[in-house]
Amino acid sequence: MKRLAVLISFSGDGGVERMITNLCAEFAAHVQVDLLALRAEGRHVSRIPPQVNLIQLKAKHSWTSVGEIAEYLRRVQPDALLVAKDRAGRAAIRARAKAGAAMPLWIRLGTNLSAALERKSAFNRWLRVTPMRRLYPLASGVIAVSEGVRQDTLAITGLAAGRVVVIRNPVITPALALQAAEPTPHPWLADKLVPVIIGMGRLTRQKDFPTLLRAFAAIQEQRPSRLILLGEGGDRAALAALAAELGITEHLSIAGFQKNPYAWLARADLFVLSSAWEGSPNALTEALALGVPCVSTRCPSGPEELLADGRYGPLVAVGDHAALAQAMLATLASPLPAEQLRAAVAEYRVELSAQRYLQQLGLA
Repeated sequence: MKRLAVLISFSGDGGVERMITNLCAEFAAHVQVDLLALRAEGRHVSRIPPQVNLIQLKAKHSWTSVGEIAEYLRRVQPDALLVAKDRAGRAAIRARAKAGAAMPLWIRLGTNLSAALERKSAFNRWLRVTPMRRLYPLASGVIAVSEGVRQDTLAITGLAAGRVVVIRNPVITPALALQAAEPTPHPWLADKLVPVIIGMGRLTRQKDFPTLLRAFAAIQEQRPSRLILLGEGGDRAALAALAAELGITEHLSIAGFQKNPYAWLARADLFVLSSAWEGSPNALTEALALGVPCVSTRCPSGPEELLADGRYGPLVAVGDHAALAQAMLATLASPLPAEQLRAAVAEYRVELSAQRYLQQLGLA
């Protein structure tokens, strides 16, 4: 059986960590999998299946891991190496050269880097982009999670078009429907006196929940409803303060990180993605997979592709709470059929995604 090495920094409870554990579980049915972890921290570590060989590196940062990764590559000689995130990808390129190895090395990028760096100084942008332009040509290629990320990566790195490919995220797993069917987790979802709207993601600037709170406040006179935010992060206190200022505290629940968010999401009347930027938003994909009507900002990158430029849900400008409010009202009044929404994300099934990864890595 061929051996695949996967390198990732488990630096939190985000979508990247969840997607990699989904992939590794599916990979393990076809190849031997070594999961090299820079910091095995966060709630997603417990989801790594026992058939995946977890190797916890001593290094805690990508830039100090090169020697350790090189030693592993020399000793084990895996048939291919898949790396999640940019900094780990650059460390892997250096490690492969140091080891004198020649196995395929693909870097998975899951965010629109230009949008993420937009508010950074010119010097900080240069520090991030210059090493990518220098090192990425030495990799076999880049796997982007959306066409928007692919185009952004081509512009940043200067790689030839054929060196960056799109493979959809392994979002839809067999466990998704099972978790969605678990008991109702909140009274608002059990006894729906009014519609329940859900937003999901880390409570950070990227997700722009203030815009969602303002839009939610704006629709209360026309459509009384409730809002649940699933996720944790540094902006919790600021969001609670804004809710008080807007007079919506009694209609808002900041429920924090949930091990099973799908029992919540499946019972929502509307899912709203208010992000300033994404790569391919997993929460939006999951909502569609569960047949939940959706509204999103037209942020870079991913929502336009998932919602087919508005076919499966309205798209509004980033930060425009008035437009978001109108889209929310329209969708609550006339939601699309659940089966139509589920069909929109058929390409995001874990078995299909994993097979495409294995083919790209030369292991299938």
